[in-house]
Formats: sequence, C-alpha cells, structure tokens
Amino acid sequence: MARVPDLLIMAEQHGLKMISVQDLIAYRRKHETLVHMVAEAKLPSDHGDFVLRIYENSLDHKEHVAIIKGDITTDEPVLVRVHSECLTGDIFGSRRCDCGAQLHAALDQIEKEGRGVVLYMRQEGRGIGLVNKIKAYALQEQGMDTVEANTHLGFPADPRDYGIGAQILHDLGVRKMRLMTNNPKKRVGLQSHGLEVVDLVSLEVPATLESQGYLETKRDKMGHLLRHL
Repeated sequence: MARVPDLLIMAEQHGLKMISVQDLIAYRRKHETLVHMVAEAKLPSDHGDFVLRIYENSLDHKEHVAIIKGDITTDEPVLVRVHSECLTGDIFGSRRCDCGAQLHAALDQIEKEGRGVVLYMRQEGRGIGLVNKIKAYALQEQGMDTVEANTHLGFPADPRDYGIGAQILHDLGVRKMRLMTNNPKKRVGLQSHGLEVVDLVSLEVPATLESQGYLETKRDKMGHLLRHL
C-alpha cells in the first residue's frame, strides 16, 4: 500500500486527481442513500407514547434511532432534536454533562406539542467513541477542558457529521424543522444537506457543580447559546 508522498508522485506522473478516504465518505453521504429502516414498534414511556424506528447505516452498519410522535410529514415545521448518544449521561445520569437532561426535556417538549421527533445518533462522545470519551474525562480531571482534551487525543473539538442524520430525517418525511439545540453549528450541518431549519429552540438545562466548567467551555470555545449559564 503506497503512502501519500508516493501517491502524490504517481498522481503527478499520470495526471490523476487524488482524494482522501474522508472526501470519498463525505461525497457518498451527500449523493447516495446510505440508511434504511430495519425495525419499527410502539414505545410507551414515562415521557409519553411514541413510535420507535431503527435505521441502519450502510457505511459502518451503526444503528440509529428515531423516536416519533404524531404526523411529522406535513408542511408545518416539525419539532426536532438530533441527539448524540451519551452512555454516561443518558443512561447513568452523569452530572458531568447536560446530555441526559436535554434528551428527557426534548421528549417532554415533543409530548407536550403532540408532534415531533428525537433522532438518537450513535456517535458517542461527539463522534470520538466511548473509550476516547472516558480518556478525555481523565484528561479533564487533570485540568484540561473538553476541547483541549479532544485535541490532545488527536480529534477536532467536534468531529460529528450530520449527513446520516439528515438522510434519516428525509426518509421520515421531515423537510422543515424547529431544531431543539443550543449549538448553532447543528443548523448549518443539517441545512447543508437540504433541510430547512426555520427556528432554533433553546434546550438549556440547569448546570450542576460538575458540569459548570464543561458548559462554560461549550459556550466560550464552541459557540453554544447558553444564555442562562
């Protein structure tokens, strides 16, 4: 297998163009349908009654979850939350982040409105995976913030891609949405894939003693709209 310097020479000699694997993946996400629904069932929950649909991604075979309430295929903008999996916050109730509280608040808002969808994306730790997230936590315990920890481990501050989530929303019939998020970059990420975000709905939850610094970093370094922090 040739290395990049050798490939550059070959490309120049033969008049070839060269792209990265990441470029190829990004192109496929934009131009191919890479998700398909594999299961559906009712989900009665403490937050209300929903329909659960499981989508599989043909690139890496990860399974993502759409939690749906009411008819989301009409022309009226739909209340949507695109939520990245957080095992520690969503399942174990970690106070180091606001993830679990945001997930539950989103479900409650959709139940109250009677219509909407939570898209639960299997991209743990903003896409770096569970092992690296816990390593990042350990670095934060040594004094780094969440951005510095990601960078130290060799990752961008937020490496998530919204192409797969956008394809799932398209398949669900969503075209216009009121996006529940404090992160304006999500709006850009989804709109770049042909969806219209007509409004950002704040999903700010109270900080804990343990999450205060984490939330301040998201506000100050990542541009999250945390007005009440």
